[in-house]
Amino acid sequence: MPSEFELIARYFKRAPVQAELGVGDDAALLRPTPGRALAVSSDMLVAGRHFFADADARLLGHKALAVNLSDLAAMGARPRWALLALALPEADETWLAAFSEGFHALAGKHAVDLVGGDTTRGPLNLCVTVLGEVGGQALRRDAARAGDDIWVSGELGGAAFGLAHLRGDIALEGEYRVDCLLRLHAPTPRVELGLRLAELPRVAAIDVSDGLLADLGHVLTRSGVAAELSLPAVPAHAAVAARLTRQRAADGQALRCLLAGGDDYELCFTAPPQARAAVQAAGVAAGVSVTRVGRVVAGAGLRVLDERGAEMSIDVHGYDHFAA
Repeated sequence: MPSEFELIARYFKRAPVQAELGVGDDAALLRPTPGRALAVSSDMLVAGRHFFADADARLLGHKALAVNLSDLAAMGARPRWALLALALPEADETWLAAFSEGFHALAGKHAVDLVGGDTTRGPLNLCVTVLGEVGGQALRRDAARAGDDIWVSGELGGAAFGLAHLRGDIALEGEYRVDCLLRLHAPTPRVELGLRLAELPRVAAIDVSDGLLADLGHVLTRSGVAAELSLPAVPAHAAVAARLTRQRAADGQALRCLLAGGDDYELCFTAPPQARAAVQAAGVAAGVSVTRVGRVVAGAGLRVLDERGAEMSIDVHGYDHFAA
């Protein structure tokens, strides 16, 4: 059986593109671009909590990095480096080969160097730390102001529908099943959109990882404002939209997946009304749809409005590791 260091060299050591010194020493040597701020984020994925233990290893490698790149996208940062810490029940080379393939494929797409980390024996646990650079103004959560528009990229609810299918809560078939599972297992971090939005004045952003209502709520809290969200305007994945169309908001499962399902890794952001054309142009340039779903108002709290503009009673909550 290969040693720990042989496994690292075989599956995770690559010639660095942006690092001065990568995997192989006690620490990496990085040279940030002068005049740019470093954005650093870390996420942990635990078997049985964030993914099923028998999850496809290649897709898991992709997702482990993607969820971290999504955090950088929400800051308007360009990804540069990553560190990976793995706890493995055993040194399964077939699993490691597939996992590293998925990880490196996404890293290569965004010119990210894997520059270090750690491996140990234990319950399956993946921890990735990413470092990126902000060239201008970061997309901070505290930048929202009353009167701003609220936007969402892409579509919401598809990943949560995929998870509900795997848990047996709903039954998806055909293209709906394939696409929802792909969105769950292989999310697309909106890095290019985040970089484009960072060029605009006073944008606040967050990635939708724990559900739209919960994540938008973090922006509102940090900015000291409230919001009105139009439910009909929220862009729903086709599978979710079909169920809402048939059964309207009475379908609690679809409503939960749309507003509180999480795992979408789209961007929710605010911007001044005069930036509407620029926001649309940023979406076009990044190749992703952007939809205006509400507005920031003075006060505190988040109101969800129906098609008539009347406030709805919504009893759904985002994901919480210690409440779930």
